[in-house]
Amino acid sequence: MGNHYNKASFLISAPSLAHSPDDTGAEVAFAGRSNAGKSSAINTITNIKSLARTSKTPGRTQQLVYFDIDADHRLVDLPGYGYAKVAERIKKQWQRHMEEYLQHRESLQGLVLVMDIRHPLTDFDRQMLAWCDYTELPVHILLTKADKLKRGAIANSLQKVKNELSQLCDHASVQSFSSLKRTGVDEARAVLDHWLGLEDKSENESDNEKSNKD
Repeated sequence: MGNHYNKASFLISAPSLAHSPDDTGAEVAFAGRSNAGKSSAINTITNIKSLARTSKTPGRTQQLVYFDIDADHRLVDLPGYGYAKVAERIKKQWQRHMEEYLQHRESLQGLVLVMDIRHPLTDFDRQMLAWCDYTELPVHILLTKADKLKRGAIANSLQKVKNELSQLCDHASVQSFSSLKRTGVDEARAVLDHWLGLEDKSENESDNEKSNKD
């Protein structure tokens, strides 16, 4: 499922919506706190180790970073928030560009909101969910770093987030995810396929794989 993500490639880093690629086709954006594992999640979903930059210095992604899946489909890495040690003026600039993107980008089909499973639903996460609820933008939450918790704790965190989501956003879904153990990848890809209209492509790839095995 979702082998087309393996073909993703860097397209452009845009400082603002005005510098972004043509607003055609379909794309899905990834957002999250600077230390939530957003870049690692993108790399794991695409199975390309260094596609999105990962860094021990949170806040490294300061622009809208676009990745091509094919000519009509893209993934977008949005600026991270949280521990970035930058001037308040720069943070406000990031926020303005991100809000502009979320509000005006016609090709945006959904938002993947990345949260550390041990510290979900921060103030920033709640703001993003409120925005998605207001604009009726579909949102899918990845509770990352699930390898840090035992199975019971993962289930408890999932249920807690689900319970709060019912009050925060009408069209949000949630799953656990681990880049280290590669758990939850197929589930995440299925959501992306649905949003991007790539479900038929995934089914054809699965049929081809079966035929090759036969």
